[in-house]
Amino acid sequence: MLVLSRKLGEKIFIGDNVVITVVDIDRGKIRLGIEAPRDVPIYRQELLPLDRQQAIAAQQNLPAVS
Repeated sequence: MLVLSRKLGEKIFIGDNVVITVVDIDRGKIRLGIEAPRDVPIYRQELLPLDRQQAIAAQQNLPAVS
């Protein structure tokens, strides 16, 4: 896992077509803006399809969500 520190307004580029921007920092929470092509699916972890969650959990040796 790559861990980066970013300040308000700073960006992270993933490949040629995904940009993540820190848009707000407030009381221990950050808000991220994500720019990506429409055909790139973006999910919060708790909204991942169940089969995808189970595959990620197995890959990381974590208990699967039921």
